[in-house]
Amino acid sequence: MPIITLPDGSQKPFSHSPTVAQVAENIGKSLAKATLAGKLNGQLVDTSTPITQDSDLTLITDKDIEGLEIIRHSCAHLLAQAVKTLYPDAQVTIGPVIEDGFYYDFAYPAGFSLDDLTRIEEKMRELAAKDFSVQREVMSRDEAVALFQDMGETYKAKIIADIPADQTLSLYRQGEFIDLCRGPHVPNTGKLKAFKLMKLAGAYWRGDSKNEMLQRIYGTAWASQKDLDAYLHRLAEAEKRDHRKLGKQLDLFHVQEEAPGMVFWHDQGWTVYLTIQAYIRRVLRQNGYQEVHTPQLVDRSLWEKSGHWDKFGDMIFTTQSENRDYAVKPMNCPCHIQVYNQALHSYRDLPLRMAEFGSCHRNEPSGTLHGLMRVRNFVQDDAHIFCTEDQIQDEVSAFIDLLFKVYADFGFQQILIKLSTRPVQRVGSDEVWDKAEQALALALNNKQLPWELQPGEGAFYGPKIEFSLKDSIGRVWQCGTIQVDFSMPGRLGAEYVAADGSRQVPVMLHRAILGSLERFIGILIEEHAGAFPLWLAPTQIAVLNITDKHAEYATQVQSQLEQHGFRAILDLRNEKVGFKIREHTLQKVPFLLIIGEREVENQHITVRTRSGEDWGSMTLDSLVQRLNADLSPYL
Repeated sequence: MPIITLPDGSQKPFSHSPTVAQVAENIGKSLAKATLAGKLNGQLVDTSTPITQDSDLTLITDKDIEGLEIIRHSCAHLLAQAVKTLYPDAQVTIGPVIEDGFYYDFAYPAGFSLDDLTRIEEKMRELAAKDFSVQREVMSRDEAVALFQDMGETYKAKIIADIPADQTLSLYRQGEFIDLCRGPHVPNTGKLKAFKLMKLAGAYWRGDSKNEMLQRIYGTAWASQKDLDAYLHRLAEAEKRDHRKLGKQLDLFHVQEEAPGMVFWHDQGWTVYLTIQAYIRRVLRQNGYQEVHTPQLVDRSLWEKSGHWDKFGDMIFTTQSENRDYAVKPMNCPCHIQVYNQALHSYRDLPLRMAEFGSCHRNEPSGTLHGLMRVRNFVQDDAHIFCTEDQIQDEVSAFIDLLFKVYADFGFQQILIKLSTRPVQRVGSDEVWDKAEQALALALNNKQLPWELQPGEGAFYGPKIEFSLKDSIGRVWQCGTIQVDFSMPGRLGAEYVAADGSRQVPVMLHRAILGSLERFIGILIEEHAGAFPLWLAPTQIAVLNITDKHAEYATQVQSQLEQHGFRAILDLRNEKVGFKIREHTLQKVPFLLIIGEREVENQHITVRTRSGEDWGSMTLDSLVQRLNADLSPYL
């Protein structure tokens, strides 16, 4: 008589071996209807699985992450069933779950079209509505190979043939369709209601370019139509906000094949870049940082001593001169230690905070490059804090306060925090790693901040706290970090004289707030859909005359705005003012000043915002005073 223990600690005894579905039914009909699978003693199982002994059981619904993955995996099977129904000559291969959805690869020489996607999706809905029972079957490897060979599914037979012969395999059948799968799956296809096929792509069989090209169909699936609609809305918003398109439209930057992964900044984009850099530079000075600048090329031996050569050798660009090997700087930390080492430091000198807008190069794979978000040349708002062990808590706490302040100035309020601990490949003893990990956890707990643990995701020299931003459409971007490093300073000979006169090795805190300036600007472009706030806008004000008679006063207004420090342009073109307004609105200029007969007569300006709001007529001094109030926190 098994006793089932539920997550709340309650127990349910049974006089027989119930299935997961029967346990759910015993608790309540509504729960039974919602249950997609079970987690039996920590293992995901189908609702048809019998429970033969005392066990812990969690019922999985579409409210759970596991439930959503089960829906998506089941939709991949539904997709394959629909394709086989419509196109019997197509052969199935694999169909895994991916982020936000699923895909399935098919061998179909005729190829699918976008019209075919519509037909396939309609067939999926038709099959789902038939509410087929999804049944698990078990057979040996050789039986499964024979089954799929008899069905003409040679690709699936090849996949199964590579599985060890002594393994028992599970297959799932729904209607006339059967497929190899570890499971679990939804109990019936009627559970699959909110899905959509998204796109077609090519994919080589087994990921090898020497093999034949397959047809890949991507789809997305969600727990409800509401969730699906919200996801499609986010995709549409992301498409509108794509920083690569806006970068071209707003004349901010470009990339080209002759310098892959490296950015050509145009005047408008470089203005944004320099504005952000100036803001960060001011913040750093106010918080006790000194700024340095270190070489782009450094002898290979330094990177070998620091440990970077062994860890990142394939990603380091190299060059030679006079029989010496040089690395194009992939990061700044070893160079900052060289600056530190140029003087004998006392404990009274610590903490020493050293910052650099360090230009770094990393040989990222060409297939991963993506606009500003993934590049080979980038500049970090990088800094390193040399301190004593006793100073770690204060320095980490002060950094977190600074980071939250900077993110708020850029308009980000939702910050997600993760603590990444020791990876398998690392330098330093377990004792040192224990101290470093405990120091970061204590700093977060002392500030009563919620955080998530990421085991094994730390840097090779120390654990780190990662700070991620959630943007206006719900996407998460990892930007800031602080890392505790007990190892690298000692490897590179850094010391300080302690209070007792002994020589000690300082702790090194690696920290960045924005991370890569390139990537952060990409995030900002997408966050604001190119409509930067006033302080960041490359062109803040456009002054537009109505006719040539108003050109002289318009010129005076633009000149005075520049004298007040605004980035203002003058548009005296012989075009209708409505055309000018539309053009500068499309260029996301925050404020448009209209100069006509009345404005010249009254020595006023008419102010219009890019959103179409009319601020009416006012003096230039009134506008300057109003705008300066908005700009003052950032200057």
